[in-house]
Amino acid sequence: METLGPLPSFLYLWVEYFAIWPANVAVISLAFGRYILEPFFAPCGAPLPAVKLVSLLGYYTVLILNCWSVSWTARLQIVLTVFKLLALALIIVPGMMLLAQGHTENFQDAFNSQSLVLDKLPLAFYAGMFAYSGWFQTSFVREELVRPERNNPLAVIVSVLTVMVGYMLTNVSYYTVLTVEDVLASQAVAVSFAQKAFQSLISVIPILVALSCIGTINVAIITFSRTLFVASREGQWPPLFSMIHIRRHTPLPAVMLMFPLVTVMVCFGDIYQLLNFFSFSRWLFIGLATLGLIIHRYRHPELPSLFKVPLFIPVSFTIICLFAVTMSFYSDPVYISIGCAMVLSGFPVYFLVVNRPIPDCCRATFYYLTFKLQVLLEVVRQEIRTY
Repeated sequence: METLGPLPSFLYLWVEYFAIWPANVAVISLAFGRYILEPFFAPCGAPLPAVKLVSLLGYYTVLILNCWSVSWTARLQIVLTVFKLLALALIIVPGMMLLAQGHTENFQDAFNSQSLVLDKLPLAFYAGMFAYSGWFQTSFVREELVRPERNNPLAVIVSVLTVMVGYMLTNVSYYTVLTVEDVLASQAVAVSFAQKAFQSLISVIPILVALSCIGTINVAIITFSRTLFVASREGQWPPLFSMIHIRRHTPLPAVMLMFPLVTVMVCFGDIYQLLNFFSFSRWLFIGLATLGLIIHRYRHPELPSLFKVPLFIPVSFTIICLFAVTMSFYSDPVYISIGCAMVLSGFPVYFLVVNRPIPDCCRATFYYLTFKLQVLLEVVRQEIRTY
């Protein structure tokens, strides 16, 4: 807000609620449902209605847990992170063993540029950056971190290195066993990998991957609810969403807000369509955020900085984000246009509702509804200042 102003901040929140986080959670939920059911129907694909039903059940379970306890969700995340690393290890080790035995036939002409299509490059960036996007999650829970000035950058550095090495080795393992055509045709790549590499792991890997999907859903709910919590506290969102449950101490209204949109997107959406749909908005605002950090650094050089990075890193990252966003209009014009329309739809809302005072005739009704929802949900404003 300090660098780019309140309008971009509100547009970011608007798109976060209506596009980015619901579509993100829907994608992961559908992947969870696919991996849970795929072993039961192999070699055939799992029925789509069953996948969507199981996806919703997984999402609702995590949602209820986030409404119930902050500490339980934190402990669950630690356990699920261990399962995710175990799943990656069970994929990486067999793949590396086969690679060491000389199974390199799938890597012949792996970097052949003849098959490179420029108009599909932004969509490839979206898929890759989506897989590696866990690096910025700790920023949303900074107020709940112990010694954030130390642990936040440390967590980012360690997680980025871990994800880069782990996911690179995982992809090498996949392509050691599977051809490009196999990967593109598979609805659950880890299941296809286990079928060819290790039959004994065919029932283990899908479960571990599904548990890692649950962990990603859990993180998405935690971070999105904290985003709305702070936005509401700063006056960019209705005040109800900056309140916590009087006994559970969870941001109950902010956690529950995403429930209807995720349900709709899981029921009517497709993984790849949803991925393109929300990636445009996400990386547009991430590019603007890093651009804002560069501007802020030069506007206020006197402000203390906990750690600094070379300037070419944020500049390069901003250029990549804005390039992918610009080129994606040519790559997938339909869903990118929908995402662009979602961003533009926030302008009239901001100028008609947020940027002007609430009329007296509506103020009393607004406060009455807020009070009734407070009583119903048993929530109050934050009493201890954590910012």
